[in-house]
Amino acid sequence: MKPQVNIITIAVKDLKLSLKFYRDGLGLPTNGIIGTEFKGSKNQAAGAVVMFELSGNLILALYPRTELAKDANEQVGPQSSTEFSLGYIAETREKVDEILKQAKKAGAEITDAAHERPWGIYSGYFKDPDGHLWEVIYNPSLS
Repeated sequence: MKPQVNIITIAVKDLKLSLKFYRDGLGLPTNGIIGTEFKGSKNQAAGAVVMFELSGNLILALYPRTELAKDANEQVGPQSSTEFSLGYIAETREKVDEILKQAKKAGAEITDAAHERPWGIYSGYFKDPDGHLWEVIYNPSLS
């Protein structure tokens, strides 16, 4: 296996609400909900998904929790926002603050306001409508 990640799929409760948050609130470009022609069944996952093409040939996909569980042949488990976080590297401290304000305006919950961390970064966290954690980071060593 090559050391790469190409697609990050996050499970969501409400695909339309999550689309609105990421597209309209955070400004990520997308073609909207695709794959609606694949209806699925009790045991077969439906195909409706939202995909965002990010830099570095990375795709962020939103997929209904129930359908992701079916697709992976797993049971739907309880949600936990502390299992992983997604990170966004900002160009400046001011950009970190700006993105956190934008996320809050879009409906995110700020879980930790931006501040200097002991290891030399400036960052803050927000949760999307499904509780997925995002850390917005300024790292001066990357400037």
